[in-house]
Amino acid sequence: MSAFDFFNKPNRRLFLKTVLTGLIVCAAPLAAQDLQIKQSLKTITETAGLSGSKSIVVMDAVTGAVLENYNGSKTLPPASVAKIATTLYALSTLGAGTTFKTRLLATGPISNGVLTGDLILEGSGDPRLDTDALGALAEQLKAQGVRAVRGKFYVYAGALPYQREIDKEQPDHVGYNPTIHGINLNFNRVFFQWRRGTEGYGLSMLAQARKYSPEVLGIKISTKNRGLPVFSYRSVNGKDNWVVAKTALGKGGSRWLPVRKPAEYAGEVFRTVAALNGIRIPKHKVTEKPVSGYSVAVWESGNIRALTKSMIKYSTNMTAEALGLNATIKSGKSAGSLRASGQMMTKWLEATYGVRGAKFVDHSGLGSDSRISAHEMARLLVNAKWDGPLRPLMKEITLRNRKREKAPIAGARLVVKTGTLNFASALAGYVTCPNGRKLAFAIFTADMPKRASIAKKDRERPAGAKAWARKSRVMQHQLVRHWIRTYGV
Repeated sequence: MSAFDFFNKPNRRLFLKTVLTGLIVCAAPLAAQDLQIKQSLKTITETAGLSGSKSIVVMDAVTGAVLENYNGSKTLPPASVAKIATTLYALSTLGAGTTFKTRLLATGPISNGVLTGDLILEGSGDPRLDTDALGALAEQLKAQGVRAVRGKFYVYAGALPYQREIDKEQPDHVGYNPTIHGINLNFNRVFFQWRRGTEGYGLSMLAQARKYSPEVLGIKISTKNRGLPVFSYRSVNGKDNWVVAKTALGKGGSRWLPVRKPAEYAGEVFRTVAALNGIRIPKHKVTEKPVSGYSVAVWESGNIRALTKSMIKYSTNMTAEALGLNATIKSGKSAGSLRASGQMMTKWLEATYGVRGAKFVDHSGLGSDSRISAHEMARLLVNAKWDGPLRPLMKEITLRNRKREKAPIAGARLVVKTGTLNFASALAGYVTCPNGRKLAFAIFTADMPKRASIAKKDRERPAGAKAWARKSRVMQHQLVRHWIRTYGV
């Protein structure tokens, strides 16, 4: 018999006695009061051992009635839970079936294997373009008989305004803080590999994908005998230049590093994969102005629905920012910066879903200046409708009722978006209860003084942040179990 079955029995005293004698072990190291049938939300939050502020609301997902509330009107950083808002913004503004097309355009005829005219790699703001996609374009060009380009080679990057980074407060080397531009490649990251040899370290930068993984020569990296910082970045003559501390490398390894010149990156990588297909192309030139021509090759991304589902599952910041900027531009508004585009999304949420008092400074939630209350996030979920387009795109997680129990809570289903920043954690989503009742909830926690005290160099892994986040997750799951037991049986 599971702990959940016990909740359906009339003999509550027998159940509590069984628990206390150790015959049933509760999931995770939770406080004993978590085993009570109707434990108060206040007790859970106050025994979580979690510093900082909390904002928590659970609603009936059909009627919108508030069932429980703890500082529900307090606004806190939503972290990646902001991608819920971005998903709705993109689906509505761009259309669920819309795709991005990256094209090769030509301005002259093809004769005897030679394109007599210019070739243009035309970006569309696609967040999912990768090296294999550029390889597919090169293969299409080869299939048309092209072996050389006699004119110029342009990379058009004006589909989206250049954003050097999402959040300027992040360390230079973290791949989750990418540059955004009108043409983006491999989430605007390059794969750095190193291996120690008899004469020092062998370093390489790769545009890594499944089929094509060419070396990138336009992005430089070197080692230096030093302690900290492990990585440092400079732009030298318009090119990315990295220095890594030799003492941190060990025998070998790899990691992704952000690319700050994505159009230059895309131009070099396309020339390389074209050469691998026997096509000679001159050195590229980046342009923000459209160059007209006829289409000779096209690569099409998955549609917006597929992109947002992947974005929610993997919490990809690049996808969120590119979709948000594209949506703002499609709506006819100015998208000169992520902050301006985030403001437009905030206004759209208010006009479309009645969200009040929110502030979004980007579309991914990476910027900690974004704010929304648990009440307004839960209300957004309710107003997005249980049978609307959002819920099927969210990530399903298994909530078990006992420690090391493989089976989930019978009849319960949980779909969510998680969010984590240093000393900020969020969880929001929908719950289907065993009795069929439908809930929508949002849980925001943040210790803003601790966030503010972290030095920039320590922001990738600050002391204490991992343990703090673990406590927040335990509390989140504890709350969801409590709601299922209270409203779902």
